[in-house]
Amino acid sequence: MHAALPQGEQEAGSIDAPSRPPRDLRRVDIHPDHWYPLAWSREVKAGRAHGVRFAGDPIVLVRTASGKVFALEDRCAHRQVPLSAGVVDGESIRCCYHGWTYDCTGRCIDVPYLGRERLPNGVRAYPCREAGGLVFVFPGDPALAEGAKFPDLVSATDRAYKTRRFGRAVNCHYSFMHENLMDMNHQFLHRRQMGSMRARSLGRRRGEDWIEVDYTFAREAGKQPIGEALVFGQKRGAKPADGQKDVMTVRTEYPYQTLKIRTKDDTMVMDLWIAYVPLDAEQRTNRTFGLLSIRRPKVPVLLDAAWPLLVWFTERIFKEDRWIVEREQEAHDRQGADHNHEVFPVINDLRALLMERGVPHGAGRNSGDTRRIHFIQQVQDLPAS
Repeated sequence: MHAALPQGEQEAGSIDAPSRPPRDLRRVDIHPDHWYPLAWSREVKAGRAHGVRFAGDPIVLVRTASGKVFALEDRCAHRQVPLSAGVVDGESIRCCYHGWTYDCTGRCIDVPYLGRERLPNGVRAYPCREAGGLVFVFPGDPALAEGAKFPDLVSATDRAYKTRRFGRAVNCHYSFMHENLMDMNHQFLHRRQMGSMRARSLGRRRGEDWIEVDYTFAREAGKQPIGEALVFGQKRGAKPADGQKDVMTVRTEYPYQTLKIRTKDDTMVMDLWIAYVPLDAEQRTNRTFGLLSIRRPKVPVLLDAAWPLLVWFTERIFKEDRWIVEREQEAHDRQGADHNHEVFPVINDLRALLMERGVPHGAGRNSGDTRRIHFIQQVQDLPAS
């Protein structure tokens, strides 16, 4: 277990650490050397191209005639127009302008008016995988993709659970999202939805690239909403004896976040996996991808019947969370710096972890540009300049 660093400090010797560590967490970029969901599988239609972004970089996702999905930088090497406006041709994509054609490796395989003997440079390809109804892309160094840890999405494919897939763009830095979910002391924000709830932290743990905290909850006023009962797996108005409450564990395992609720017999009744993907170069907007899995009761049809209530309840909670983190971002932008006075030890540990694992603003993009140049040189067997 690592001791927490002072707020805003970065561990010496961490990846891309400058000689003087950045003090503002909101100016630390997410590290590109991880698998990130960039679209839902349903968004990438068969025989179609779908444009997305990661930290300002345009990427095109292509689902070929065989159903395979691949990812390329979203530009044609010829005139730089977006390939996402092109035409999927079998297992390749053809630019809408002059018909230049690229395969799944980014290699240019055809120029209609030039022939196949002297083909020009290709474009960068990204490692790409599908899992849990999501399309994942590895935007960092492709040589690291195979050995990089892939997220555990077991509950989303387990028939014992019913899963809701949700998410949208949120106008804030990804670190605000991590802090919001990790800090369950903000239940006062949700008082209109859940009544008066008091969170109790049971303890926190930290490893090299993760931190987690356990909570129990006590209702101090109001009745338990049906939607909350579905999530927590308890009967309305139930007051379990001390030591028998469900335990919520919130974990940031960089760069993902999970929230799991287990009963006294260690049965997992809820499993939330969530990722925050920066969309713009400044990383002031992120797209949230969430998988909320609820364990089916002995009579599964009961959960199916009540599912609309759960969706309604969780949407109202997410709406309040989204509103508050966007106000935090606005305050940061007005002040021009991070003036938060954090007192909760778990969040100070979290902030240190995000600082250690992220990269200084702009560093990820610069290294990505270099990797793109190297990639083009390799696929075309060109000599290095």
